[in-house]
Amino acid sequence: MNKAINCVNGTHRENTASAKTYLPGDLAMWFFILAELTVFAIFFITFAVTRQIYPQMFIDGQVYLHPVAGAINTIALITSSLFVALSVQDIKQGAEDTAKRYLLGALVMAAIYIVVKSWEYAQLVDSGIGLSTNSYFTLYFMITAFHYMHVLLGMVILAAIALKIQRGGYQGKSISGFEAGACYWHMVDLVWVILFPLIYVIK
Repeated sequence: MNKAINCVNGTHRENTASAKTYLPGDLAMWFFILAELTVFAIFFITFAVTRQIYPQMFIDGQVYLHPVAGAINTIALITSSLFVALSVQDIKQGAEDTAKRYLLGALVMAAIYIVVKSWEYAQLVDSGIGLSTNSYFTLYFMITAFHYMHVLLGMVILAAIALKIQRGGYQGKSISGFEAGACYWHMVDLVWVILFPLIYVIK
């Protein structure tokens, strides 16, 4: 009896340890996310240091930005990230149709971000502002365009996952690829949550 109890307790501890060490997605994606976060961190540090050197330039530059547009994009990406998280939850429960609908909702939110951000770029260009205007706008365009490209890549990933769901690719199979794509999208969302106050809000 004691042996049986010890066996059960041992199994429970093993399962608990496995649950604690579980890493969603795959290791390759996590290395990629870490590398991308490192690049963004370098951008952020460069932006903050340059702002300390040229404070008035950054104050003047912020006048040309659109905080409301930035807030809309923040809401859009946070909402899309929520939809992706719900989609992962549903695919684990075998609810493929609901998971696909959540992914499509995430793509719609991402498309809103792309449209609004493209409009912001167009407004700046129409005002005669570009990459070479000054150090502030050089960093602004470099950082936001780099993030913009990550959003586009994330949309391709989410669309590919949704298509795989449509084809029944996750029925009774591993969802590590699904989780990897979701982790990438959450990284994109996290970066923007940091980027928005850094560029639009902090004076």
